[in-house]
Amino acid sequence: MNWSETLATSWHAIRSHTLRSLLTVLGILVGIAAVVVTVGLGLGTQKDVSAQISALGSNLLIVSPGSSTDSSGIRGGFGSAATLKATDAEALESSIAAPDVAAVAPEKSSSLSLAAGTTNWTTTVTGTTTSWPKVRSRTLATGSFFTSAQYDDEAHVAVIGPETATELFGTTAVVGQSVTIDGTDFQIIGVLAPAGSSSSTNLDDVAIIPLSTAADTVMGGTNADSVSTIYVKAASDAVLSAAYQETTTILDNVHGITTASAADFTVSSQDALVDTATSIYRTLTVLLTGIAALSLLVGGIGVMNIMLVSVTERTREIGLRKALGAPPGAIRRQFLIEAAILGLGGGVLGVVVGVAATWVLPSLIGSSVIASAPTVVLALVVAVAIGLVFGVYPTTRAARLTPIDALRSE
Repeated sequence: MNWSETLATSWHAIRSHTLRSLLTVLGILVGIAAVVVTVGLGLGTQKDVSAQISALGSNLLIVSPGSSTDSSGIRGGFGSAATLKATDAEALESSIAAPDVAAVAPEKSSSLSLAAGTTNWTTTVTGTTTSWPKVRSRTLATGSFFTSAQYDDEAHVAVIGPETATELFGTTAVVGQSVTIDGTDFQIIGVLAPAGSSSSTNLDDVAIIPLSTAADTVMGGTNADSVSTIYVKAASDAVLSAAYQETTTILDNVHGITTASAADFTVSSQDALVDTATSIYRTLTVLLTGIAALSLLVGGIGVMNIMLVSVTERTREIGLRKALGAPPGAIRRQFLIEAAILGLGGGVLGVVVGVAATWVLPSLIGSSVIASAPTVVLALVVAVAIGLVFGVYPTTRAARLTPIDALRSE
């Protein structure tokens, strides 16, 4: 029996038990689809996290308030104390002490209520300096950013995000309009270009005002001179490490830090954030893929079970073929092809379902899901391999039957 005849015979055997074959294929289908979707979720999440971190700006270092020890000896965690000040940012702007730093932008942020006429909207109000657009890689859709003169005069001017403008005015054509921020009137002088989201922050829903105005007018209090974050832009990717060292050294000197354990600030880079996030999601992807692979094992056991049943049902057929001169290899080949067809069928259908899910899921879960071509190819190979591996024992059992015992079987 040649290969074409073997394929035809195997296909006929599968079609003669359609329901049983479909149930076998279903087990592999579920496993393959789960693997494709799981890997797609992992890749999509890594892409989203990288994009969100990159949205902060390029060649960026992020300085956050560090821990502090109070009078009772209790040490707070990072971000628990107002340990950064605007003067720290000014120190980092020194071209002599930090030649690899291109620009610095301190931020003082708070969630405040904005009002325009009878419309109210709560958003993140950020006080910063004129370097902010350059450091955060932001551009304006209309209008302009505030100037050094406006900063020095503590002018009541604001640049708002497109979503903030839409929520307050129903349009982004709002340059020249007035908005009340926490009870103080500000004139809108610009609208930012859309930038999407960064982590849990909507970059399009924000109001930017001069840091000088924020400290004295809307975010005063006991820590009026403190800032929540300092963004440091390196001159290029090549000098990011040098800028990191310069930033750390300057802040250590300004804060009088002599040991790393006593630092009251923390400096992180985008690369570190991306690497950490990627490592976490890669581990989760491997874990979830391993769980999904268990369903493939169940599907493989299903293939073995069906093939054993098929061998038992067709014992007399096997005996007749062997009595007519069919060698054990021909018998083994026929049943292996049947197992491979079942595996391939489940793999193809599983890939179709998995890829379709990668198209549908993003709109349902709000996260990217990427159908990876290597994953699809590997899934198909694994599906066929499962059919072959779990079909070896039944086919070997069929090939070992003696003609007389097989013909005598009821």
